[in-house]
Amino acid sequence: MTHETPHRAIGRRLADKYELVQLAGLGGMAEVFRAITHGAAGFRRTVAVKRILDHLSANQEFVGMFVEEARVTATLSHPNIASIHDFGQDRDGAFFLVLEWVDGVTLLDWRQAYDRHGEATPWPLVAAIGIEVLKALGAAHENTDDDGFRVPVYHRDVTPQNVMIGVNGVVKLTDFGLARAMDRSRITQPEIVKGKVAYLAPELLQPGSEPTVQTDLFGFGIVLWEALAGRKLFEAPSAIDVLLKLRDARVPPLQEIRPDIPRALHDVVHKALAKDPADRHVSARAMVRSLANILRMTPESTSAEVLGRTVRVVRERMRPADASAEVTVSDAGAVPLTQRKKA
Repeated sequence: MTHETPHRAIGRRLADKYELVQLAGLGGMAEVFRAITHGAAGFRRTVAVKRILDHLSANQEFVGMFVEEARVTATLSHPNIASIHDFGQDRDGAFFLVLEWVDGVTLLDWRQAYDRHGEATPWPLVAAIGIEVLKALGAAHENTDDDGFRVPVYHRDVTPQNVMIGVNGVVKLTDFGLARAMDRSRITQPEIVKGKVAYLAPELLQPGSEPTVQTDLFGFGIVLWEALAGRKLFEAPSAIDVLLKLRDARVPPLQEIRPDIPRALHDVVHKALAKDPADRHVSARAMVRSLANILRMTPESTSAEVLGRTVRVVRERMRPADASAEVTVSDAGAVPLTQRKKA
């Protein structure tokens, strides 16, 4: 099986239909391209095409995970979940996944753009983003099959990189590559810990542990904590040290880092990060209600239009040619920044 480098793949058409235009993302398992679908009578549509990296394409475990991602994502339909358009196999035998293209930035990029300029992320927008991601998780957790039976899907890899924010202000949860529906057996070796290490729930470190609603909520609690704090929560020199921190689940109080956030928001995030799963939110829906109640008490707009404007500013900040331009989110007419980060 042959497989080009990302640069050499540009311009190629997979299955004579999907033209690879630009490398959009490169991870440890796969590469993602912005691509154009070519159809009859000049039909064109921008999509995302995901392929397994060359050195992993012969690894049946990773291929199995990729096929599982296609199968699981195809069962999910929700406005906040990036939808799947196609799953195919090119002439060289390599599988590829065609997904909805989200024109925007990741939550990680969004947060880091504020951090690089010494600014704190607007907490109302972080809460609003959180609500949209939790709606996606709730839909996956409450997934049903064609006969109406509950077949929950646990994401297992809720990270800032897997949350996309569009220039239209729409939030999408992506990458169900590590998800497992309850009607499937494990697709990796039992000793392999799934998910990004720094976003695991403590109980998943135990042998034979299974994902649950609460493990996904813990992972997303980390995402929210980091989006507000402007830094990693469980950071250490090595993966082993990270795991030790996760095992203890010691979380610095958010309000000591962000004294501007409401106490209620602090409590919602810390409840998701409780070491004991029984102390966390009972469901994604319950966590949505708690965040929505907080936003009802604030006058700041958290509309898609406002969020989309911040995304456009973030993209300007990310362009090397614009590095000398001092653009602030407030210049775009978005929610005023409430706090300068401490030096």
